[in-house]
Amino acid sequence: MISDNLRKVRQEIQNSCALVSRKVEEVTLVAVTKSVDSAKMKELYEEDQTVFAENRVDVLLQKQAELADYPAIEWHFIGHLQRRKVKDIINKIDYFHALESLKLAGEIQKRAQKAIRCFVEVNVSGEASKLGIRPEEVLSFIQSLASYDKIEVVGLMMMAPYDSTVEEQRSYFTQLKQLQEAVSVQKYSHAPCTELSMGMSNDYPVAIEVGATYVRVGSALFEDE
Repeated sequence: MISDNLRKVRQEIQNSCALVSRKVEEVTLVAVTKSVDSAKMKELYEEDQTVFAENRVDVLLQKQAELADYPAIEWHFIGHLQRRKVKDIINKIDYFHALESLKLAGEIQKRAQKAIRCFVEVNVSGEASKLGIRPEEVLSFIQSLASYDKIEVVGLMMMAPYDSTVEEQRSYFTQLKQLQEAVSVQKYSHAPCTELSMGMSNDYPVAIEVGATYVRVGSALFEDE
């Protein structure tokens, strides 16, 4: 049952916070619903889960139409966003988790009607298959966004390698936490960078222990469905 899975995930978040003396309110559970239909999302909504994420433009737009009677939903886009599709979605989401190039930033600047809350995607592990800014280039990249008044860098985002060990996950997450702090201390008006979007179904407890403020959980919510 989805309600049981949600209860388990919430309890795991609470346990992970308790381990490092964090308040559970500091962590936002983002339900990644790319593999389920709107009916499953309604089940989560009835359990007071209102933050949802999609990784495809067409699917998000379809679900927004199907869930038009649920105005409290907070919509996050977590996938690679092609520049040609920015105009279709950028003004219909609350958070964008995958800002990874100045070209994409330029398109957002061109199309956005308000400041968009963005996470800069960082390729901490250096995997060739992953997009993202290299760690050593994060500070200069964010400095380059100072003139983009339609972009607010609220934080950094990453994905740890799926097959990484707990020790490796902790190391990757710690590197992102250190980068986030290095940006935050600069007090950029366009980049408060107080948030960390890291941790998925297989590693979110470790991410929370390190400092994640947004965890993106999908399969753990929908197993056995």
